[in-house]
Amino acid sequence: MPLWGTEDTLEGKPKIHGRSLLADPQAPGVVDPRTGIYATTAGWVQGGVGRTGKNLMPEVLVAIRGLTTRTGAAGTADAGFGAAAHVAADITSFNWNISTWDVSAGGTLSVTANFNEAVDVASGGAMKLVVTNGNQGAGSGRGPHNLLYVSGTGSNRLTFELAIAAAQNTIKASDVLVIGVNAIAHAGGSTIKDAGTNVTSTITTSAGIGTATGSITAVA
Repeated sequence: MPLWGTEDTLEGKPKIHGRSLLADPQAPGVVDPRTGIYATTAGWVQGGVGRTGKNLMPEVLVAIRGLTTRTGAAGTADAGFGAAAHVAADITSFNWNISTWDVSAGGTLSVTANFNEAVDVASGGAMKLVVTNGNQGAGSGRGPHNLLYVSGTGSNRLTFELAIAAAQNTIKASDVLVIGVNAIAHAGGSTIKDAGTNVTSTITTSAGIGTATGSITAVA
């Protein structure tokens, strides 16, 4: 099996992680390490966060010139005689950045959308990611919860958050929270584009991507 490809899939990314790290990548709070690898015009790169919380400079893992900007079909010289070049950036997965929700304590709902290449965000404060609430607890009418974009422009990982104070009726014990289908919505002129281009990235996803992330059940 090849160690990398050029296709827009997790399987196409460089294989630098052991199987044990990929055992249960969709469990709440567990990030598939391959989502940290993304495509740029230089090839497959990996970013990171330092001890002080600052973003580290991306490191090129596999140099493939023009990986995200080539236009040729598979097997052509422009596409590097491999798979067709990347088109608009697309969401490959989501991950919860929290593993539990305690109604009495409150906190911040936090979700990251992982793209297959770096993206730029404009007017991000008006962009939201929708988390649905099944209302399994007492009563009804709660949710959906709209998490606003907070960080990630220039990388392949965009984070969305919503702070909820302690002991609010916004979420009740036993409610099940799930990332919604086609979860990201624009408003107020917000955009997501392939980094360094005017190509509008894909912001919709199949139902499977959101639900595969798992759910969080609120406790009292």
